[in-house]
Amino acid sequence: MGNYFVYILTNPKKTVLYIGVTNDLEQRVIEHYLNRGKPKTFAGRYYCYNLVYFERFPYPMQAIDREKELKSWRRSLKEDLINQENPEWKFLNSEIMDWPPDQNAAAR
Repeated sequence: MGNYFVYILTNPKKTVLYIGVTNDLEQRVIEHYLNRGKPKTFAGRYYCYNLVYFERFPYPMQAIDREKELKSWRRSLKEDLINQENPEWKFLNSEIMDWPPDQNAAAR
């Protein structure tokens, strides 16, 4: 068994949501942060690097299935899910790592 995560990121103004899956949540959030402003990716284009929600799973297929489920939801259901665990939409980045990362963090 391992650690697999489904996560939801938002931009600084909390107007865009991005859902992803990873086996290294800290590193993945750092990658999104370092890609901010880069138009080639959705998260980069919309500055989605602020973690507002995540779930942990022991098996990768569970996480992948949950990611697909959440991506199929309309925005209001995603907001309800975030509100259940994080009603203030506090950015959780500093709760899972030192934040913000330095520019050398990508070399990890």
